[in-house]
Amino acid sequence: MASNVYECLFILDSNRYARDPQAVAQGISDMVTNNDGEILVTRLWNEQKLAYPINGNRKGTYWLTYFSMEGTGLTAFERSCRLNDNVMRNLTIKIDPRLVDTLVSHAKGIATAAEEAESTEKPAADDAASDTADAPTAEVAATDSAEPAESSTEE
Repeated sequence: MASNVYECLFILDSNRYARDPQAVAQGISDMVTNNDGEILVTRLWNEQKLAYPINGNRKGTYWLTYFSMEGTGLTAFERSCRLNDNVMRNLTIKIDPRLVDTLVSHAKGIATAAEEAESTEKPAADDAASDTADAPTAEVAATDSAEPAESSTEE
């Protein structure tokens, strides 16, 4: 059976993460590997105030993980997430195979070939856009000063 690539966003208990970030990060990696998965990239995303308290916590640490796993192992992975005391909430989604390389490289902080091509083309496009930006402004000013056209309504 083919393995799928999944993205999982965890909301972790900020207090536990602050006490021992290495152990919490290792616990997340262990949950994946214990269920026959392979970590592609895992990283801290953000720490922020929650929209509503979860288990009495007002702050949460967001942790993003991309991993590959057989579809049959996902149920056991979700169960281990619920049993882990560090995880307050999690969301796991299957990634379209066409997007895997782009999302994983973005999470790693590596620019893809398409992003590099866009960044080199963008300055040239900005120069061309600034040259043509003045013409529409003058046209809009001319149409604003014209008298409004009468609207006809048939009854």
